[in-house]
Amino acid sequence: DKFLEIRKNLPALKKIILMSGTSQDDGVLTWDQLKALGLKASAATTSELEKRIQAAKADDVCTLIYTSGTTGNPKGVMLSHDNLAFTALTVANVIGANVNDRIISYLPLSHIAEQIVSLMSPIACGACSYFAESLEKLGDNLPEVRPTLFVGVPRVWEKIQAKMQATGANAPWLRKKLVMWAKAQGLKGCKAEQAGKPLPFGYKLADKIIFSKVRAKLGLDEARICITSAAPISLNTLEFFHSLGVKIYEAFGMSELSGPTTISLPNKYRLGKAGFALPGMEVKIADDGEILIRGRHVTKGYYNRPEATAETIDPQGWLHTGDIGTLDADGFLQITDRKKDLIITAGGENIAPQVLEGRIKSISVLSQVVVIGDRRKFLTALLTIDAEKLNMAKEVSGSQAGCVGELSKCAKFHGYIQTQLDLVNQSLARVQTIKKFAVLPQDFSIDGGELTPTMKVKRKVVNEKYGPTIESLYQ
Repeated sequence: DKFLEIRKNLPALKKIILMSGTSQDDGVLTWDQLKALGLKASAATTSELEKRIQAAKADDVCTLIYTSGTTGNPKGVMLSHDNLAFTALTVANVIGANVNDRIISYLPLSHIAEQIVSLMSPIACGACSYFAESLEKLGDNLPEVRPTLFVGVPRVWEKIQAKMQATGANAPWLRKKLVMWAKAQGLKGCKAEQAGKPLPFGYKLADKIIFSKVRAKLGLDEARICITSAAPISLNTLEFFHSLGVKIYEAFGMSELSGPTTISLPNKYRLGKAGFALPGMEVKIADDGEILIRGRHVTKGYYNRPEATAETIDPQGWLHTGDIGTLDADGFLQITDRKKDLIITAGGENIAPQVLEGRIKSISVLSQVVVIGDRRKFLTALLTIDAEKLNMAKEVSGSQAGCVGELSKCAKFHGYIQTQLDLVNQSLARVQTIKKFAVLPQDFSIDGGELTPTMKVKRKVVNEKYGPTIESLYQ
């Protein structure tokens, strides 16, 4: 039935190829059947293949990468052979990737970052790519692979952080005190590194007795570069890992940019900023604050969408990213929000929700935060609970709830969240403060439709799915 549905929507499709499994359907080939067909290829077929290879040009479209469609229908991004080869070689050269490097792949290969990091760049430098058994088993697979280069989307880092904090909460008193001392040395070291100063006296000792063991436990003891990309990450999470000697460096990119445009490196980074432009890639800020990019890595356009292409790439070749940001005097890019995500309140105030969401995520028992308020009189927030921190949430709030669903309705837990929100609100301008909130009974998920495969929140889906809950906050 599934194959019939596929053919119904794609009438010109000749065959469906299975990566695994078998089928009795005549229009379906197993992987072994496909290989057998290749071995039977005639000289004429081989000759035709050679002709096609010789006819291929660097500027020809190599692949279509579909955008995640968080704010509208997905668009097919046309990337050329030159786009991908240039980007892969540039990344490999800048990070010094080589034949001894190991990378672990765990995101869908339909994502441009995964293609560049796990396929293209390793091919360019001869590195070895491992494939995780699943996203859920990534934590088990990391110590097995011990990657030398690791790219984690923010949600992965947040999950690791939550698990470490939950484990740390049950540690003996003396161990807690030792870790607190080490974390203080870690943050001092982070600040010193960014300023180009020597590491503090206690850093090496903290690294030997605490940091090295943390990295080994995570499977990152041989990782010389750990990167976060694909979505915004909170400063709280960055500082948490840097304080434990696990240094995460930010990068920025898009499908339309063949992957990354800016990157941070161990000897060149600023916490909370997305790094500096890679060689051959230009970055500038438009008058309205939008980030513009130009270079060999910029897409040829959107497949069969000339109007959308013209809206995105101007006549001078600048790609309008849709992100709002700033460039500092040292060339480090900071992204403050998505242009389309900006909330314009009923009073005409422009609010960047991602900045506020990052602040609210400092409430450690929370998993996801979505700020609401477009065309509204005040801001509200939808919150989800981190299931791995259920016991911690019960302890700090005094709740007797037995599960996340019960906790989301518990008055004591709501009271605790309100006190924490009050603390966050104290550091915000009046128009930025969160006046009301709702705790959802379950976390966002890919299967639930609220998250993309790279675990970015689909705001449109969240607004529609939880419409009644949102409306109740404004009644």
